[in-house]
Amino acid sequence: MSATRTLHAQLEALRPQLVRFAQLQLRNDAQAEDAVQDALIAVLEKPDSFRGQSSLRTYVTGILKFKIIDALRQGGRERQFDVDDAGEELVDALFAADGHTREMPRDWGDPDGTLEQKDFFRVLEVCLDKLPAQAARVFMMREWLEFDTDEICKELSVSASNVWVILYRARLRLRECLDLNWFGSAT
Repeated sequence: MSATRTLHAQLEALRPQLVRFAQLQLRNDAQAEDAVQDALIAVLEKPDSFRGQSSLRTYVTGILKFKIIDALRQGGRERQFDVDDAGEELVDALFAADGHTREMPRDWGDPDGTLEQKDFFRVLEVCLDKLPAQAARVFMMREWLEFDTDEICKELSVSASNVWVILYRARLRLRECLDLNWFGSAT
């Protein structure tokens, strides 16, 4: 099989994951498809740009990230944002009355090494899917797309304090999910 056909097959295998990621951010199936197609075309137009210093998935996702940012910045559509108060009990259960955490997080080992593992991203994706949609979106905008708070506020028409509360809750839920599904339960 030629290198071009191999690249096409690898990209086709990655496409469903890329579309899910784009849909999470853009909340519009057509825009998500367009962003993914633009990213895939960028890779196919310059296949020699991929030098294998990272995985193909990381490389294509990096390109897609910028396509999503472009789509978000050019989009002038209205967005509704619902604050998730349902997780308040979960947050309260993690802390003692004096404000300290009830249980310290376990040592997660070598984070850089963990990030290299493909399965970690699969588990992270499942954990993100379990978050309320808006919380997952704010988390991904902040941590993956590297939007600053002002950009998120502008994009979603919410206050900075709202963004920080949502990020805080999302991080707590992701920590719990990763503790249970990736790092293993406490012994």
